[in-house]
Amino acid sequence: MSSPAEATAYRHVYLHVPFCGRRCSYCDFAIAIRKTVPVSEFADAIMAEAAIRGERPHAMDLRTLYLGGGTPSKLGGPGLRGLLDRFAQSAGVDSFSTSAPDFELTIEVNPEDVTEQAVAEWRAAGVNRASVGGQSFDPAVLAWMHREHSPEATVEAFRLLRAGGISNLSLDLIFAVPGHLGRDWTRDLDLALALGPDHLSFYGLTIEPHTPLGRWAARGEVAEAPEERYESEFLLAHDRLTGAGLDHYEVSNYALPGRRAVHNSAYWSGVPYLGLGPSAHGFDGSVRRWNRRAYADWLRTVQQGLDPVEGQETLTVSDRASERIYLGLRTTDGLELRQNELKTVSRWIEAGWGVLLGGRLVLTPSGWLRLDSLAPTLAAASRRTP
Repeated sequence: MSSPAEATAYRHVYLHVPFCGRRCSYCDFAIAIRKTVPVSEFADAIMAEAAIRGERPHAMDLRTLYLGGGTPSKLGGPGLRGLLDRFAQSAGVDSFSTSAPDFELTIEVNPEDVTEQAVAEWRAAGVNRASVGGQSFDPAVLAWMHREHSPEATVEAFRLLRAGGISNLSLDLIFAVPGHLGRDWTRDLDLALALGPDHLSFYGLTIEPHTPLGRWAARGEVAEAPEERYESEFLLAHDRLTGAGLDHYEVSNYALPGRRAVHNSAYWSGVPYLGLGPSAHGFDGSVRRWNRRAYADWLRTVQQGLDPVEGQETLTVSDRASERIYLGLRTTDGLELRQNELKTVSRWIEAGWGVLLGGRLVLTPSGWLRLDSLAPTLAAASRRTP
């Protein structure tokens, strides 16, 4: 990453808050299970890491700040406000509440953490966007996922967030859950739309080995959904949500006009971003780095005054070429094609997996389902053809 003397002027910052009350059955993220969250300890460590790395962005440069996890809402109202105010002051302002109107400050929240008092603190700290981890409106599915909230809590969270002045709201849902759960995906979509979210994110359930779900699968107790059902649920969501006026602008994301996730869109466009906290990734334009994953390891390293970096890589010309293709195909902005790529994609267009719009290839929903195979195929063909 950049040295302090040549620090990157980051416009996008990610803070990883690892704390959770319980590990969800499917979760493979870097989390720390805590009954009592060490709020002050964590805030001190975040500020220490920023100081060690000499990469405290100036508020005038910032376009987005995103707190993910884990569960940032586990910091509570005063705890999260205290962290944000300290970070704002280090960036040259008293509070992010005085930031420009187009500054996006997002926190991920679990429904059970949303209270009137917490929302008031978050809003006072400058939070203007919340991503609510609903995942499903089926009580049996939520229990199987080890979620700690009810469907009614998701509805109430939306009400409280809006009433408290945080009106830009996103909802997460998981599709393609095991068939034995009997989840009605159409019902979940209808209940999600009834909340009137500005943005929705949908993720197909995958089985990761070092998770409760992975252990169930290893014992033969559960299996991933068949490809046919995965595809049908993905396409059903596309039809239902675009029919309701939302734009399917990225593989897993939908938004009302003007409500695209600015922070995540920065990732997909390949611009630099700063990552702080355990397991956080960052990119300065040429080098990608990632922090120590375990909270205790990250904390101990920072408290010793050392950079908690676990690894880094400098992108090669080949890496950049592959990322140009993969990132370009993720969104409806599409990929600007080069002459030597046209022959490969012509077959995709015939198959209905993509369309050409002004020299740019934009994948269709059916094409997005094949993104992980199409992107490497195009990258390999592009390298072979002069």
